Amino acid sequence: MREKLIKVHAVSAISALLLISTFFVSTSISEAFGDYDDTKTVKTIIFYLIWVVIPLMGIAGITGNKLAPKAHGGIIGRKKRRMPFIAANGVLVLVPCAIYLKTLAVTGSFDSTFYIVQCVELIAGFLNITLMSLNLRDGLSIRNVKVRSSVKDK
Repeated sequence: MREKLIKVHAVSAISALLLISTFFVSTSISEAFGDYDDTKTVKTIIFYLIWVVIPLMGIAGITGNKLAPKAHGGIIGRKKRRMPFIAANGVLVLVPCAIYLKTLAVTGSFDSTFYIVQCVELIAGFLNITLMSLNLRDGLSIRNVKVRSSVKDK
């Protein structure tokens, strides 16, 4: 059962990280090289896919807590301390930005408000990608330590 929980945790966390990274790259490319229609398309796709990211993040958080409910120090403690920032940034900044930017893009309101909110979204997205990547790195290091330990024991 624990191995299955580890797989669910890893798949949900990596999937969320990949989606958020894709949002960041797609937005950057559409803003730098695309036209308003490209930006509108990207913002619309992101709007729909955030409703996939949210449950993925929830699953990653729940499974992570089930895997190490009492851990507070070390690598797992660091991962746990990052999670409130990742969640708050997502719920309080990224989701509202995605909804608002999609609304502005669909109505063709590419004014200073759009670009200010776009900058906020890109900064918040970069922050979450960084924090989630650190969690991935730490998760992989836990796995590598366990793999090395089991090889030593043989």
